[in-house]
Amino acid sequence: MAAQTQSIPVLDHFSGLEDPRQSGKVLYPLEEIMLLVLCGQLAGADGFVETARWGSMNLDVLRRFRPFVYGVPSHDALSDLFNALNAEAFRDAFITFAQSLRKDDAVDPEGPHEAMPEVVAVDGKTSRRTGDKAKGRAALHLVSAWATEQRIVLGQEAVDGKENEIVAIPRLLEMLELTGMLVTIDAMGCQKTIAKTIRDKGADYLLPVKDNQPSLHEDIKVFFDEQRDLAFADCSALFHETTDQDHGRLEIRRHWSTGDIAWLTERHPWAGLASIAMIERVVERDGKAETSRHYYISSLPADAVLIARAARAHWGIENRLHWVLDVVFHDDLCRLRTGHGPQNAAIVRHIALNLLKAAKDRHRHSLKVTRKMAAWSTDYMCDVLCGHS
Repeated sequence: MAAQTQSIPVLDHFSGLEDPRQSGKVLYPLEEIMLLVLCGQLAGADGFVETARWGSMNLDVLRRFRPFVYGVPSHDALSDLFNALNAEAFRDAFITFAQSLRKDDAVDPEGPHEAMPEVVAVDGKTSRRTGDKAKGRAALHLVSAWATEQRIVLGQEAVDGKENEIVAIPRLLEMLELTGMLVTIDAMGCQKTIAKTIRDKGADYLLPVKDNQPSLHEDIKVFFDEQRDLAFADCSALFHETTDQDHGRLEIRRHWSTGDIAWLTERHPWAGLASIAMIERVVERDGKAETSRHYYISSLPADAVLIARAARAHWGIENRLHWVLDVVFHDDLCRLRTGHGPQNAAIVRHIALNLLKAAKDRHRHSLKVTRKMAAWSTDYMCDVLCGHS
């Protein structure tokens, strides 16, 4: 049997996890199981049956890192352990790992902009097949924080359902290091308590205002309607316009931002409120045009360019995280429905996603191809695992 020859930095972040099994009956150390499950996830294994099979066929690869004296456990043993493993401790360890991947010199993909902070998008996703109606178990719903420029998951918090995101979001934000960042959330997160939590964490916010804040929404809407008619003669406003065209679809986005809001802060005392914005989207397709207007509040000074980029960056969480989890990692096909299994399995997918995103040659390939490369070449998978691909 080959001696342990390679270290695995990612496992160090999970070394403090408490093993829920009876110590006298443990044949497979928790660290070995973590390594097995993570390698299986990188190699394309979906579920514990495939993971156990991958491990039995690649035991020589696993033994590059750990002894695996008794080989690999059965899929039932893997399932039982992940059902019992403390989900909150696992989540906290993941957040520590994610923070270690962050880089201070992230590059804005749309070009340099002096005032552009790192944008952290917060949004929820449901793993649809993890629910069990017969047992009264709702499907797993996770609220995730996504670093839009570095494209890594910073953390996640499980909730009972979509209606509880308002409660879960502040808990998630409290766990993260957010100093100097710009947090974006959809309209459900436009709440005074959430805005205050963001400011208390040393971050700024950009929040869309809709009918869940009817008085604030109406005041901002009326203001922009009046000022547009007056060509913004009564206030100082910044303007920015962008245009996208592809596949017969033309989209023009017009952005206005102003910090002349003393009148608004008197009526609506939100923590750190410094500016408001309107984004007008005109979409032309097949000779027809549709116009929509969206309103925002922010703790940042008025800056139409920043508002444009941050608002657009927020929706990257849908196709760069949620879509990837479904299409590449088959999140919606996960059928774990017992104990902490659904949440812990979701965290493993996030670990694998972050490792693949951090691969040094990642920019040359899509995430789907990168994961397949890890499946095709165990040497490449080991390089991704150890952080030097």
